[in-house]
Amino acid sequence: MPLLEPPGVVPCALGTDTGGSVRVPAAWCGITGLKTTIGRISTYGVLPLSPTLDTPGPITRSVEDAATLLQLMQGADPRDARTLALRDADPMPVLRRGVKGLRLGRMAASERSGVETEVLAAYDRSLEQLAGMGAEIIDVSLPRSFRDYGATSGRIMAAESYALLSRIVDNNSHPLDEAVRPRIRAGAAISSREYLEVLAEREQLKAEYAAATDNIDALLAPVTMTPPIPLAEVDQATTPAFFTRWVNFLDLCGLAVPNGFTAAGLPLSLQIVCPGGEEAMALRIGWAWQNATDWHARIPPLVQ
Repeated sequence: MPLLEPPGVVPCALGTDTGGSVRVPAAWCGITGLKTTIGRISTYGVLPLSPTLDTPGPITRSVEDAATLLQLMQGADPRDARTLALRDADPMPVLRRGVKGLRLGRMAASERSGVETEVLAAYDRSLEQLAGMGAEIIDVSLPRSFRDYGATSGRIMAAESYALLSRIVDNNSHPLDEAVRPRIRAGAAISSREYLEVLAEREQLKAEYAAATDNIDALLAPVTMTPPIPLAEVDQATTPAFFTRWVNFLDLCGLAVPNGFTAAGLPLSLQIVCPGGEEAMALRIGWAWQNATDWHARIPPLVQ
């Protein structure tokens, strides 16, 4: 299994989520991760991968800690023009209001294909428990699949990362992970016309998604299709971000919270996805979940 640092080494950490790099590590370490709305936190000083999709966010033990860090990290920054379009979120006044009366979306049955049994079992138990806490669980049908959204997101990432990093990846004398180099180079095959068409399509798909989900407060999904995997089984030609990339593509916000362990003691995670700008709602749902459970306080047996 991957080597993990002993729990409690640091009280919090920061990540940059372009397609899941806050939520997936949080999920596989049994902690909490907040993917913020694009423009919520300045990316000035962050090494860019895909400026359209990059979003900094906190990784913490609890939702309340994530809410505190959000307050500290957010704010208008003239060095990142996108931060000027959002008013600061204030999650604290609503954090403890619970989920009673909220409408939470259940992902389509078609999205369950290929997801490991224990991941789905934890997901289903989470929905049942949230319903028992007073939330209404609503079946949601989206215009496109998570896979379709993610594939389109991948084209944006590829085009932008190659534009930024081509001088490095095209120079074989530079030391670079040889599994990473071809992923960045793939962006060379995307024309400027295709790139602009994808950006235009993104705006259309964002509007379609908003219309399809205007009757719910959040959409719930697993964070990953599998529990954490051994390093020897990592396939660099694939991505674990099947359930996360679409959130960046549609400019939403998402919160990863622990929701169980496998029989082997590996952490599992629930993703709470809200409209862009609605971090306070995602944190409210996450706080209610963590107030009713103790998964976030447990340490995976493998690192005890």
